[in-house]
Amino acid sequence: MTSPASTQDYPAVKVTVLGSGTSMGVPVIGCKCKVCTSTDPRNTRLRSSIKLTIGERTILVDCGVDMRHQLLRRPIDHLDAVLITHTHADHLHGLDDLRAFCYFQRQCMPIYTTRPFIEDINVRFAYAFNPPQMGGGVPLLDLIEITPGQTADIAGVPVTPLQIMHGRLPILGFRFGPFAYLTDCSAIPDETAELLAGVDTIILSALREKEHPTHFNIAQATEAAEKLGVKKAYLIHMAHDVDHAETEARLPDWVRLAYDGLDLEFEATQGAGTTGAPGASEAAGDA
Repeated sequence: MTSPASTQDYPAVKVTVLGSGTSMGVPVIGCKCKVCTSTDPRNTRLRSSIKLTIGERTILVDCGVDMRHQLLRRPIDHLDAVLITHTHADHLHGLDDLRAFCYFQRQCMPIYTTRPFIEDINVRFAYAFNPPQMGGGVPLLDLIEITPGQTADIAGVPVTPLQIMHGRLPILGFRFGPFAYLTDCSAIPDETAELLAGVDTIILSALREKEHPTHFNIAQATEAAEKLGVKKAYLIHMAHDVDHAETEARLPDWVRLAYDGLDLEFEATQGAGTTGAPGASEAAGDA
């Protein structure tokens, strides 16, 4: 285990929530519940993903089935890397649409994840690695292995992969200086909690009010964030059981619900992760 990306100076970071919903998104197809029919734009949730802008670098965490729509809604003209938390469809199956960046940037797209997920991507997207013929819109992907607990240089940015549990499945979260992103989380191992020491702001999954075998519920996510000692927690990966306004009204002030289009900004830090590290500033996006 190496020192996390928080023990050194860290550049300014802007985080944009591209999607805040669970695997079916909200509204759910065919559902007429009050959240699925709500006029509150914060109750419309694409599948969970974030974009990070760090200096001149742009990094995505996950590229689910809504990625094309997300990046048309919040356009970027350059992408440096993609981090994959795990290979469930709602976090991976927009991978083919990365070919637009490959085409315009004239280079392979670096994809960072663990060895088991690399093997899974090779199976699910076999045509991208052994195409029967050139042409036809094949994404050019460079699959790069990363190891939980070992800080990696990703597009010139120090990033610490973090092992978390999604039910019985080990998946990845990520730390970027004073900020961490943990989606699809049902447990945080002790060694990962140590690597999160000093994190100022966290985005953490919270599926619904009721307990679930593979995700934190809202109470569990709030408790986990409190144990980590963060100043601010944003809950993500929410199902249609969760009404934004009603749920947020019951939460402590330091816990908020993420929503599509939420922007968070972190100033450059010196010795990020030490006491006195600055918090995030929040700006409402186009939910």
